[in-house]
Amino acid sequence: QVQLVESGGGLVQPGGSLRLSCAASGITLSINTTGWYRQAPGKKREAVAIITSSGRSNYADSVKGRFTISRDNAKNTVGMQMNSLKPEDTGVYYCYVQQYWDTRDYWGQGTQVTVSS
Repeated sequence: QVQLVESGGGLVQPGGSLRLSCAASGITLSINTTGWYRQAPGKKREAVAIITSSGRSNYADSVKGRFTISRDNAKNTVGMQMNSLKPEDTGVYYCYVQQYWDTRDYWGQGTQVTVSS
């Protein structure tokens, strides 16, 4: 049974930083593609940052240079450091993993990030 548990969301002022973390069980993140999506109120869920099994990372244009995704293979976790946060970064952030052998997707329950003064 696959479980993804996010932590680290919260309320932060514009220009501030947050670090999200996702702990996985029942699946090995290092051999699959994993990352973060977000959904703002009234908008579609969008990819924010992805890291592949080979360690290659990709970012949405809106977060390049501000967000950094990382993976800890020993702890089976994926994290995302978010700096210079903007109000438009507000939303629910979801941890995601795609199982390589059948492309089945798994999602965490989401963690709220609110950027506001």
